Amino acid sequence: MFSKRYPVSVKGIIFINNKIVLLKNERNEWELPGGKIDPNETPEQCLVREIKEELNINAETHSLIDVWIYNILNKIDVLIVTYLCLRLVIEPSEIKISSEHKELGLFSPEEINGLNMPEGYKNSIRKALKIIA
Repeated sequence: MFSKRYPVSVKGIIFINNKIVLLKNERNEWELPGGKIDPNETPEQCLVREIKEELNINAETHSLIDVWIYNILNKIDVLIVTYLCLRLVIEPSEIKISSEHKELGLFSPEEINGLNMPEGYKNSIRKALKIIA
């Protein structure tokens, strides 16, 4: 008998000009940029590629922050792997979001708790903030 398998989604905590980058998905939730690993790709390579595809910016991973299970709409459990990315100082106009998301948001750490966002993402952001403090 096979053990349960989980899809994996690699997400990045990116600070641009000291604001956290979030994207609004089709469920009207804010989420971290990232996505699924392609064949022969490391989690770090996946994240760099996904951030380029979703935001049109070049990111670099710094450190693994968190791993947690997200149950989406009581339908599927996804293993979320969260990395902190190196800080970027760029013009927000340089960011171009893909059609995968409805909206881009740049939020201060103080704004995160009030957002419609899975608690696991909020916990990952809190852990990242402790590392960079």
